[in-house]
Amino acid sequence: MKNQKSNFANVCSSDQIFVSPSIVSVLTWACLALNLSVGNAQESKVQVLPQVEVFAKDIDYKKTPGSAFVIESNVIEESRVFNVNEALRKVPGVHVREEEGVGLRPNIGIRGMNPTRSTKVLLLEDGLPLSYAPYGDNASYYHPPIDRYDSIEVSKGSQVIRFGPQTAGGVINYITPMPQKEFGGIAGFSMGTRGYMNSHLMMTGNGLIADIYRKESDGARENMHSKLDDLNFKFARQLNDDHKLVLRATHFREYSQLTYSGLTEAEFTKLGARYNPFKNDFFDANRTGISATHEWKLNADNKVLTSVYGAYFDRDWWRQASTTTGLTCTNGLTSTDRTNGRQLSGNELNFCKYEGRLRQYTTLGVDSRLFKRHQAWGMQNALETGIKFQFENQRRRQQNFETYDDYINGQGMKTAENQRRQTEALSAYVSNRTELNERLALTPVIRVENIRNKRTFYAADGNSITDADSGSFTRSFTEFIPGIGGTYQLSDSSTLYGGVHRGFSPPRVEDSFTQSGVMVDLNSEKSVNTEIGLRTQVVENMSVDIAFFRNNFSNLVAVGSIAGGSTNYSEGKALLQGLEAAGQWDRMSKQLAGNLFTRMSLTYLPTADQSSTFVRPGGAGTIIGTGVGKRLPYTPEYLLTLTLGYRAPSNWNGRVEYVYVGKQFTDFANTVTPASNADGQSGEMAAYGIVNTVLNYTIDKTTMFLSLKNLANETYIVDRTRGIQVGMPRTIQAGLKYAF
Repeated sequence: MKNQKSNFANVCSSDQIFVSPSIVSVLTWACLALNLSVGNAQESKVQVLPQVEVFAKDIDYKKTPGSAFVIESNVIEESRVFNVNEALRKVPGVHVREEEGVGLRPNIGIRGMNPTRSTKVLLLEDGLPLSYAPYGDNASYYHPPIDRYDSIEVSKGSQVIRFGPQTAGGVINYITPMPQKEFGGIAGFSMGTRGYMNSHLMMTGNGLIADIYRKESDGARENMHSKLDDLNFKFARQLNDDHKLVLRATHFREYSQLTYSGLTEAEFTKLGARYNPFKNDFFDANRTGISATHEWKLNADNKVLTSVYGAYFDRDWWRQASTTTGLTCTNGLTSTDRTNGRQLSGNELNFCKYEGRLRQYTTLGVDSRLFKRHQAWGMQNALETGIKFQFENQRRRQQNFETYDDYINGQGMKTAENQRRQTEALSAYVSNRTELNERLALTPVIRVENIRNKRTFYAADGNSITDADSGSFTRSFTEFIPGIGGTYQLSDSSTLYGGVHRGFSPPRVEDSFTQSGVMVDLNSEKSVNTEIGLRTQVVENMSVDIAFFRNNFSNLVAVGSIAGGSTNYSEGKALLQGLEAAGQWDRMSKQLAGNLFTRMSLTYLPTADQSSTFVRPGGAGTIIGTGVGKRLPYTPEYLLTLTLGYRAPSNWNGRVEYVYVGKQFTDFANTVTPASNADGQSGEMAAYGIVNTVLNYTIDKTTMFLSLKNLANETYIVDRTRGIQVGMPRTIQAGLKYAF
């Protein structure tokens, strides 16, 4: 735990906080609270853990006033999903784009939102922020392995306002396993092609659970290998009849040989999909998180849930260039070399500059919620109200070496960027579910966000402010985010749901000011999101959930290459509308013992239109997207995941899964065929379909499995943001798990 305590010290260091003394005292208490001793707590049976819930457990999530989906633990387990991308493809309305093939960098989009770096999605873990800067910079460069989680909740309706600040797309809440009273555990090991190895040990008992993982794998291209270590601790205790407490601590370490850059058209054509010249790129990251959640039961109808949390994320990404054709990597190399597809030698690669993107993120927060059941106007009501303060600190540096040899020798380094970006956010919300009669319930909700951004530029020495009078710049704004949802019980087996709410995403700190510190006149991302859906059990063992949605953006912020800067910040009007459907059919054959079943997840997005030009703010603005009426980038019209499986009466189960992703444009102009010598960042991405299969066999307490992903070994392009990236080739994995 020494390393964790060292990181905790960084999290709680007061020199990184520019808030009032009262807030500092609250956050100091929060950090100390996470080291509470529970030795004097009363011994009692572990009960339901207190945690911030996307779907309240005392209200069936199938009756929530909006689109909602849960990936249960048995689905995650039996599917043997390689990463979180594979799991989320089972959810309608969710578009998950691969990058390196291993799922290290989540690219998740909901209902047509651009998936790049998951900037339009709010990621939570046990109801608390998982992203390191959801207010100031919601780009995700970190994601825990899927193995950490017991289940996943996905919410897209008006209920997402309760969490904020990203309410345009949706909320994904990852649920970690619950500690048990009796001692037990799991030991597992698996391995496979492309350097895959996964070892896992979990132990639980007396209200404590400890999980440790070690994973390794090669990526989708050459010169890619990742190593992950993940530790997860959770402790829960019933303190007395009215008080419960849960403490959490996590530590994640990644060391990967991983590039940021894709391929040019010539490289992809002449050298193949697996080619990767950037063998000197690597990513080194550590993330430590701590939290405490306390539940206070005031009486049978009232409770208060308070969480304090903190996280420290430190990552260094050293790479030869941001794009394959970047100017930093063409010194000494002619375009003829690339066009002819000649393999670059190690000495030639030393002509490339070596760039270090060095980042440190600190997140601290306090979140308190009141839940109250009451009667008003002669009707049953469920009131939920809360207040949250969150502080985010980003320490950003970029250090460049002229050549890779200079980096190895530690000489000639130049500082290209040195700044601090900070955000204070104070928010509050009120939600009240009113049962108007036995069939109809309405849930209005409103949230207010007050956000303050600060950006400070430092000189190359890292100590002094660039300009004593204007080195720090501050901008603040307040937003009101209303919404209303409802359910109507058509019958015992059918529920109509729907709602309308404002979609909102705050601008990033870096977009609020130019490099010279001039404040940019930009707007928050805003939309009006509407949906109507039906959950129904068609016949016995067959259920369907279908929803129509319309997201009308008065201001959509375009996402391009976050670090590469190919598009930077731009905004315009857009319309996204379509249909999503989920279905399941169990016991398809009554003559067959066991359960023959099928599952379906479908997204149909016929409209993803640019309603105006997209411009960069500042002065007259720079037009980057003139394709009014054309389709937005990275919005496939069709997404489909279809599963056919069988659970035998005993011992074994298996399934076959088909995943289809429709064609996509990658730029505002909807370029179909790029030039043969193009940089690979534009051009239509063809539709693709892959087949996955898995077989599980259990003997006593031991389960063995065999999985094959991309069975037909399809080669397909998944991304062009920084050049051509491809999906994983065929992979085979086998393993066993012993429960004790």
